[in-house]
Amino acid sequence: MTKLGLIRHGSTAWNKERRAQGSANIPLDQDGIRDAESLAERIKNEEWDVIYSSDLVRAMQTAEIVARNLNVNEVFLDSRLQEVNGGQIEGTTEPERIEKWGENWRELDLGIEPREMVIKRALSFIEEVTEKYKGQNVLVVSHGSYIRHILRELVKDLKMDDHLENTSVSTVKIREGLWECELYNCTKHLGGK
Repeated sequence: MTKLGLIRHGSTAWNKERRAQGSANIPLDQDGIRDAESLAERIKNEEWDVIYSSDLVRAMQTAEIVARNLNVNEVFLDSRLQEVNGGQIEGTTEPERIEKWGENWRELDLGIEPREMVIKRALSFIEEVTEKYKGQNVLVVSHGSYIRHILRELVKDLKMDDHLENTSVSTVKIREGLWECELYNCTKHLGGK
């Protein structure tokens, strides 16, 4: 059975400022690097056959730190793993969005990538990887909103009340054509759950 490990990238300055990052290419901050190192230490004895990453720098940096500890020689980059494109809201905070577009800014067409497009590229990636690495364990380093879209699509009854934490791990397995979630938003390497 194929297993996917979905990792959210480490923290960035924009995460701390609560700015929408989307497709902006923001690097990890010092906390993000440290937390990625803690994650790498946590999973160093786990069996992961291959690592894929979004081609945005914050995810690539996280994946490279993890790959070093797993002695994986190559991280495969895939643009289908990029965060949901935020359109005009990228780089803004909630108060800035309200000031610029009003309380109902979510109802406006601000160029945010539609959910259907995110799901389409996510499923394209998942179908390709699960076919290519049938019965193997694949780590995927990506982004919070993107991972939540994937999990909602694959595991319909999964409760996702918590915000996905930076460097959190969620794992899903496919068994007889059905995906099941084994682990959700786990941050035990940071002293969390």
